[in-house]
Amino acid sequence: MSTLKNIAERFNLNVVSGDTEREVSGGYSSDLLSDVIANAQKDNIWITLQTHLNIVAVANLKELAGIILVNGRQPEETTLNKAKQENIPILLTELPTFEIVGKLYEYGVKGIKKS
Repeated sequence: MSTLKNIAERFNLNVVSGDTEREVSGGYSSDLLSDVIANAQKDNIWITLQTHLNIVAVANLKELAGIILVNGRQPEETTLNKAKQENIPILLTELPTFEIVGKLYEYGVKGIKKS
């Protein structure tokens, strides 16, 4: 397993909130909150373009390692404030979803396995 700190350094991600010493068990990419709630697993890193307050609630509910916002998106001010309050890591990248997911996969961050 890798930590958010390792991932942030490796892919030049901008950390705007949260503790990056958290371990990452895998990854999940979706922009549909109900899909993330149904399928993401504890300690996954979540890749999304959503920037609103509800992403912090979902990350907290699912005990996710952190959130990567793609395409140069910035979290809304209320989102960032709540993430800091809840210690939810938010990382930013200019890359599109497809590229950052591919890079994470090559680095060893895998998706969930359904039985």
